Amino acid sequence: MSTYAHPPTATGGPLRWIENAAAWLDQRGKMAWIAAIVISFIFVWPVGLAILAYMIWSKRMFGPCKSRRSAAPTTTRSSGNTAFDAYRDETLRRLQDEQASFESFLDRLRQAKDKAEFDQFMEDRAKAPRDSDQNDQTPNEA
Repeated sequence: MSTYAHPPTATGGPLRWIENAAAWLDQRGKMAWIAAIVISFIFVWPVGLAILAYMIWSKRMFGPCKSRRSAAPTTTRSSGNTAFDAYRDETLRRLQDEQASFESFLDRLRQAKDKAEFDQFMEDRAKAPRDSDQNDQTPNEA
């Protein structure tokens, strides 16, 4: 016997309409969310504030809406064909490895660029006192 209680949104409970409204707004894009916030602030400002907080918390404000994101599944279902499933899993694993190696390459490239810029800065900084010393000595000798 399971003691796990499903949340009201998972069973179609009284808060299901909030999920449906969010999905409806996601389908229409970020401008629909902004319009909902503006209208809510005009008529019932606490609701507008709640929608704004929800958009910031769910990262809808600063990124694309869920419906606009790529449709790459995070978990793969079996297609029924074991050979295809093995090929797909191996291809996805290879692509993830390539992505990880490319990201590490970019990190090393950024670090090398930062080090080169820092070394150039330190070299310029070390030259500055020598140049000012030479400029100070030249007028006194003449």
